[in-house]
Amino acid sequence: MHSPTTLGLPARARGCLFDLDGVVTRTAAQHAKAWKTTFDQFLAEYGNGQQPFDVDTDYVRYVDGRKRLDGTRAFLASRGITLPEGTASDTASAHTVLGLSNTKNALVLRLIDAEGVEVFDDAVRYLNAVRDAGLARAVVTSSANAVQVLTVTGLIDFFDVRVDALVAAERGLAGKPAPDTFLAGAELLDLRPHEAVVFEDALAGVEAGRAGDFGLVVGVDRVGQADELKAHGADVVVTALTDLLGYA
Repeated sequence: MHSPTTLGLPARARGCLFDLDGVVTRTAAQHAKAWKTTFDQFLAEYGNGQQPFDVDTDYVRYVDGRKRLDGTRAFLASRGITLPEGTASDTASAHTVLGLSNTKNALVLRLIDAEGVEVFDDAVRYLNAVRDAGLARAVVTSSANAVQVLTVTGLIDFFDVRVDALVAAERGLAGKPAPDTFLAGAELLDLRPHEAVVFEDALAGVEAGRAGDFGLVVGVDRVGQADELKAHGADVVVTALTDLLGYA
């Protein structure tokens, strides 16, 4: 029988808040590919000699872990580009924030449909251990497609509550790096922040965990950015969630 300390967590921990993409599922590459396709097409049409979207730098700095619209705005701002917000029915050709965001989402859904969703084995083992320890569990993600991903992968029953882009929109929650979605996850689990542990692979996500003053912020380094995760707020960084077992 596991306890918080055998899970590498503080003894007072009563629940865990897991990001989805990059922590539990390997969909980050599909998101990055969809962002690149969307932005590169737009930049080619926009002109002014703009360089293509760089998956290694632009993805991490501007879109990873953020709400889709926030990511679109952040990347455009990095290139000095301002576009109108547009409408919910816009496509990429409209050259609006919503148009680009809608196009990206349609692309990533097609990629997930065609390629499926890979689940990190270490995440499943750790989730089982967390459940065995009787700790509450929430998935907190900027994705609007969390239900589909969790259903397809058979992971939906691992989590007691879900805070995704749809819930954030309903509640008017700011996206990461603001702590609002993690705080909402803790609230839904009836936990105070110091009783909850955040698991994140995105720089914006660990910033959100630190801003929320949670009991522990675990950075999950899937792409070789351990130093950056620590600099942005992670208390501890692991390459696999199972590295935490027996850690404390």
